[in-house]
Amino acid sequence: MTSSGLYLTKLLAPKNGSTEAECEDAAHVVPAPLFDELVDAPLAVGMSDGATESVLAKDWAHLLARSAAQHAWENDNVFGAGSSFESFARSAVSLWEPWLEKYTAERTTRGNPLKWYEQAKLTAGASATLLMLRMDPTPGGGWRWRCAALGDSCLFHVREGKVLRSFPVQEPDEFGVTPNLFNSLNHDSALIAARTLFLEGACEAGDRLLLMTDALAHWFLSATDHAQVLGELSEFSGPHDGPRFTDWLQKLRSEGALHNDDVAVVRIDVEGK
Repeated sequence: MTSSGLYLTKLLAPKNGSTEAECEDAAHVVPAPLFDELVDAPLAVGMSDGATESVLAKDWAHLLARSAAQHAWENDNVFGAGSSFESFARSAVSLWEPWLEKYTAERTTRGNPLKWYEQAKLTAGASATLLMLRMDPTPGGGWRWRCAALGDSCLFHVREGKVLRSFPVQEPDEFGVTPNLFNSLNHDSALIAARTLFLEGACEAGDRLLLMTDALAHWFLSATDHAQVLGELSEFSGPHDGPRFTDWLQKLRSEGALHNDDVAVVRIDVEGK
């Protein structure tokens, strides 16, 4: 008999021509389960896609994703355009300056101080998308999910091979070159909250939630047979599958099916009795 709970798979891969250390996508989970551990308590995920045109985007993406996961896990009232979300936004932005001071000092100590063009770009801050999710068990044995999204990183709720919800993007042609972004210097928390979209839903045993940054989300949403592409994604169950996952992405890129961009995906499988 299958126990009730969640199995989580998290995978990240850089674009072709980049190293893992250069990947500008980030995903964090709180608490962080082992890939084969069944979770039966609240779980939170933060995902972020750093905007390449901004300086230090990958670092801001990691700070933002980690902060989002932690806040979602600690405060289940964060999912709404109100004071709790604004408090999270202020807290996330407050992480940037201390981190930047430490980073700048370390660069100087290593004899590699910031270049003039890097300093010039820093005045505009770093930017990234945001996807925040929390899952809670319900008395009936199912799960409630709540999600916040700013930009084009996406959540898909799948049941029996069919997409029930696609959030915040619903059609492939809605992916654009200028999505809404969360900037590391934006202290206007009310504006960030106003631009963020919120959604919630309920999961049954056998359902799957998929969180993806834009390149993989576009590929998934463009598919004519979601059951088939979900089957392809399900071939990868943990960090040990990283090399195979990267090879699979490279094959999709070589076929022209996937844009050459960094990829982050979190898959949550809902198990039930």
